Amino acid sequence: MRVAFRADASVQIGSGHVMRCLSLADALRARGAEAYFVGRALPGHLGALIRERGYDLALLPAPAPPAPSVEEEGDEAPAHAQWLGVPWPQDAAQTAQALQAAGDFDWLVVDHYAVDARWENSLRRTGRSTLVIDDLADRPHDCDLLLDVNLQEPEGRYAGLVPAWCRQLLGPAYALLRPQFAAARPAPARRDGRVARLLIFFGGSDHDNLTGRALTALGRLGRDDLAVDVVLGASNPRRSELEALCASLKSVTCHFNVADMAALMAAADLAIGAAGVTTWERACLGLPALVVTIAANQRPTAACAARRGILTWLGDASEVTAATLAEAVRVALAAPATLLAQSRRGMDVVDGGGTARVAAAMSR
Repeated sequence: MRVAFRADASVQIGSGHVMRCLSLADALRARGAEAYFVGRALPGHLGALIRERGYDLALLPAPAPPAPSVEEEGDEAPAHAQWLGVPWPQDAAQTAQALQAAGDFDWLVVDHYAVDARWENSLRRTGRSTLVIDDLADRPHDCDLLLDVNLQEPEGRYAGLVPAWCRQLLGPAYALLRPQFAAARPAPARRDGRVARLLIFFGGSDHDNLTGRALTALGRLGRDDLAVDVVLGASNPRRSELEALCASLKSVTCHFNVADMAALMAAADLAIGAAGVTTWERACLGLPALVVTIAANQRPTAACAARRGILTWLGDASEVTAATLAEAVRVALAAPATLLAQSRRGMDVVDGGGTARVAAAMSR
């Protein structure tokens, strides 16, 4: 089986779409499949990482400045249309050309908030089956298989947005995690709600510098007894500044572009971070978290997960200050029973086998 992936990473988009596609590609490769990636040369595109993981990549040209309008007269563009960088017909044509040059594919996997059924339909002319990975349910899709790993509230939210024949894989049971997350799941007795080690990670780029705010918050708390791991993503534009800040604080270790995130999460007792893909990574390992949403599309997941008692949602990046974070950490440290409940609920929801389930569904 040959599988093509169309996904982008950038400072604006973040790294989550590409990272979860890489997890699925790894699972498919373990089953004997061949994977091929198509992405656009946006700032922070992660092309080097894709190639390091052993996959061929067609890198589409960077948008010419200023970025052209992606909405044609009379069209209703997706809410995130600007993330594509070019008008969707141009992207579809360039993607089709790249795939035709690479040969025939059995599946096209599309993980991009900026495209909808029009883009997907234009790629169907090649006869491929299509898997769409979505979280938003805010636009129609033309696909054979749809994956949305988020907690579903309400049920049936893709009614009328996908074809009648489309199979839907819904919920965190299908979360696209790497195998090390399932392997690193701690024994139930490992977590008791007490906090000795903190993990700070706000994604691949952290364009709002929430990492800096979290470090300032910890400095205000004056809890030098807490060990702190700080992870900076590959696209973080403030790497040097944050590494220097970490070095100035006691008991703080800075990590860059970590390969084994599961090990750091398993060792931590409380996380401070964003929503998105890492929500399910933390849940799989029973790691309670104080979460800040860094994009509007993260709010539904964060709100639902908070209602289910999996995490504590502090609000949007625009409203969360260092003082907010300091108070949230102080409250969490004093509430081990709450953290223990979050840990157990998270592990009940995500078992780490989602990637294998999706790969199996594509192999039917």
